[in-house]
Amino acid sequence: MESVLQFVLGVAIIAVGVALSIGLHEVGHLVPAKLFGIKVTQYMVGFGPTIFSRRKGETEYGLKAVPLGGYVAMVGMFPPRKGGAATAQSTGFFQSMIQDARQQSAESVGDDHDRAFYRKPVWQRIIVMLGGPFMNFVLAIVFFAITVCVFGTVQSSTTIGSVSACVLPATSERQTCEDGDTPSPGAAAGIKPGDRLVSVAGTPIDSWAQSTSIIQQSAGDTVPVVVERDGQQVTLSVTPLLTERYVTDDQGAVVKGSDGQPETQKVGFVGIGPASQLVQQPITAVFPLMGQTIGNTVNLVLNLPQRLVDVANAAFGSGERDPNGPISVVGVGRVAGEIATIDEIPLASKAATFLGMLGSLNIALGVINLVPLTPLDGGHVAAAIWEAIKRGFAKLRRKPDPGPVDAAKLMPLTFAVVIVFIGMSALLIYADIVKPINILG
Repeated sequence: MESVLQFVLGVAIIAVGVALSIGLHEVGHLVPAKLFGIKVTQYMVGFGPTIFSRRKGETEYGLKAVPLGGYVAMVGMFPPRKGGAATAQSTGFFQSMIQDARQQSAESVGDDHDRAFYRKPVWQRIIVMLGGPFMNFVLAIVFFAITVCVFGTVQSSTTIGSVSACVLPATSERQTCEDGDTPSPGAAAGIKPGDRLVSVAGTPIDSWAQSTSIIQQSAGDTVPVVVERDGQQVTLSVTPLLTERYVTDDQGAVVKGSDGQPETQKVGFVGIGPASQLVQQPITAVFPLMGQTIGNTVNLVLNLPQRLVDVANAAFGSGERDPNGPISVVGVGRVAGEIATIDEIPLASKAATFLGMLGSLNIALGVINLVPLTPLDGGHVAAAIWEAIKRGFAKLRRKPDPGPVDAAKLMPLTFAVVIVFIGMSALLIYADIVKPINILG
């Protein structure tokens, strides 16, 4: 029962964080819109039926049933058709869609022509549309700052976290020891989890990487290892065994060769692993983390079609989910719930993980909304920039002002993007239900 409550609590924390992120994203649009005099009729978190709403002044504020987004309704999003009202009836589905969008926009304006979105200067419209992603990036900075500066980042300590019972090559398909396997040098020497490394081969140890380097270069040599155990220093003799290990980079990731296969090397091996600890970082560590997360998110978006194919292969076939691949809100909640149920993870580490997840989520929201496709914020920014370019060229050529860009013509594109997002969300939610990314293994 306790684990169920922990799971629900983890999901609830992320759900509240997601709702907060969506709500503040919309505040990022709402505040500059009102400052610039644009009439805002609705501020809503979620889609579908309205659960709660309250009108304050000319704006209705509310919460809707499906918390998968939100919107700020501004009047006059689309300009009227050039030359006045259309003289011909619509001749197809998309033409009708464009005409309906113009009509709804005109009806929303009413007598407030000067307060219509399309009538505002380009720079004001750009600020309004960038306000949402900007708010997400600010939230990401806040979440990451609390994570790394208050709680800290997970790093390897000099305390022994695990001791292998036997020696298995890195390429071995087995993960458990069997009779006849060679005992690991660490187990044979009597090293125990909880021991803290003091020195290896006479060299004082300040970091786990330092001890690893010495061990890897000492294959076949018996070296003294001093550990602190129960407040006492104990000297042990260890003979690292030459064995095959994966090559890793500075972040601990396995390096792959030109053929795509993991690279291996022959090095000294003892069979000990470090215990993790949270180490507080300076504020300057936040922005490199932001940059790395933004880069990873942009890479995921650029490769999204292939990533979705991989998800589909896993959901409908025998493929495995990529733990670094795309995931739905359902999957994020499930991961948070599982983290909350792991008793071995300290409470501080859980809190840091949740904040890091929310920081990454806000980066994803910010980056995706900057994609220059309507109805995303980046699509409206692109339309405003194109309008500025057209007007600039017209002014240089001493031509009449071409007027605002007819963004209503983008409605077919908007329709297509919405259909793609619905399909993508359905696929990810289905995959997160039938074949979730399970951190418990």
